[in-house]
Amino acid sequence: MTGPRHADRPEHTLHPDYLEVAPGTAHETLQGWIPELATENELREGLEKAFDYRGDVAVTRKDGSKVEGYIFDRIAGASLSSSFVRILPRDSNQRVKIAYSEITALVFTGRDTAAGKSWEAWIKKYWEQKERGEENLSLQPDSLEE
Repeated sequence: MTGPRHADRPEHTLHPDYLEVAPGTAHETLQGWIPELATENELREGLEKAFDYRGDVAVTRKDGSKVEGYIFDRIAGASLSSSFVRILPRDSNQRVKIAYSEITALVFTGRDTAAGKSWEAWIKKYWEQKERGEENLSLQPDSLEE
């Protein structure tokens, strides 16, 4: 006994709007966002979002100095002074470690390189190209350089 052949499936099963089994995730657009950091909880939430962000973030310290770069690590301790972010500055190869207690402001400055690069967007683009009659299509990742 065999299952139905691919060619025997209803046409709508190949449409990207019907391929989704579970609801997709709505992603926030954080580029350009300047979070309020009035409370400890707001600071922690802002830094969690900064860690998940795939672009550069500008961090302002209490002494007025700024570091702009990619937040690649964070350590959430019991207090702000025992919690840290680690940043790869955009103008240096040195890794910078900053305590949460030293941070007064965050700005999401860089373009999120993964924005609009969801699986759903990728499949939709593929089917749009297919419907236009483009040939030699493949599901290869787009270049991050735009």
